[in-house]
This record gives sequence, structure tokens and C-alpha cells, in this order.
Amino acid sequence: MHSSRGLFISFEGSEGCGKSTQIQRLAARLRALNREILLTREPGGTVIGEKIRHLLQHDEAGDAMCPETELLLFTASRAQLARELIAPALETGKTVIADRFLDSTTVYQGVARRINPESVAAINLFAVGTIMPDVTFVLDLDNTTARERMRQRGGTVPDRMENQPAAFYEAVRQGYQTLAANDPKRVRLIDAAPDPDAVEAAIIQQLTPLLA
Repeated sequence: MHSSRGLFISFEGSEGCGKSTQIQRLAARLRALNREILLTREPGGTVIGEKIRHLLQHDEAGDAMCPETELLLFTASRAQLARELIAPALETGKTVIADRFLDSTTVYQGVARRINPESVAAINLFAVGTIMPDVTFVLDLDNTTARERMRQRGGTVPDRMENQPAAFYEAVRQGYQTLAANDPKRVRLIDAAPDPDAVEAAIIQQLTPLLA
């Protein structure tokens, strides 16, 4: 890795796993170390991406969306985000923390929606080019606990992706576990069941060698 290039960290996991909390904690911790941080989310993050996000998650038309369309919309949002924001930030030495990146598509559309994994991989690669996370933290949580946390969080109407059946989320969880098993150097499985402090400590332990 070129010394001046920034660090690219992505967070993954199914809905309710605590990604948002850990991303905010990590960003605060790294800012305290005088690191410049870019936070991104998917889908979205750019003007184009946010319009795609609305279509994917909240637009009534989305109910009729076929899996292939969903796949292409998610990756279209990512292609814009990678080129417009992530690549320039990394080139200037910033640390990028992404709430989801290409692994979400591998798991949600490739595994849970059962789209051909080779097609998903090819489309993913086309969308991101050479822009890959240095490390990906998968917050691993069983479906029952995740659902309960989402219920307690309250306040927001569940979006289209949060309204999927339990079997869908079981497939998502297994998909992430398989990813971590196949690429342990980049994809780190973090037990998300303990309290946020313990989860944060586990993330920092894994990340520290990369910050040197």
C-alpha cells in the first residue's frame, strides 16, 4: 500500500446489528488521533446516490422491483460514490469509513436474493474498479436479537429492506459468515451481541495494527 493513501474501512452486517453506533464511535476515536475522516453510507452518499436510495428503500414503485434491478441500482449508487467521493478522499490521505460497500451486494443480492454469484461479482467489480476496503468489519448478530434491537430503536418506519422475512436475514447472516471465512485477511467477523463498549474494543483490537 502506498504510504500516502488513506485507509478504507467498511462496516457490514444485517439490519439492527449496531453498525451506525460503531461507525460513529470509530470516527470520533480516529478524529481524536487527528485523522481526517470521510463517512459514507450506502445506498446514497452522493446526490445521485441519495435519489437511488429513495427509490430502493422508500418509493412505492420499489415494491415491484425485480432482484436484478435492485442489484444494478445498488451498484450504480456505489459506482458514483466510489469515484466521486471515496477515491479522491483516499488519494488525499483521508480515512474513509463506509456504512456498507460491495459486500452488501454480494450477500443481499447474491446470497439472499439468489442471483448468480459470478454475475454479482463481475458487476460489483465493474462498479468499484480498484477501490476496495483495506478492512471490513462484519457485525455478526442473530436475527432474533437484531429484530428486537430494531423494535426498541423505534421511531422510523421500516424500509423495504428492513421488511424482508426472517429467512432472508438468516441467509444474509450466513452469507456474511461465509465471506469472512473465505477472505479472513480483509473481512473480520465481530460478535455484535455484547454491549457497544465490548464491540468497540474488539474492533479497535483488530484495527490497531492497520493504523500503525
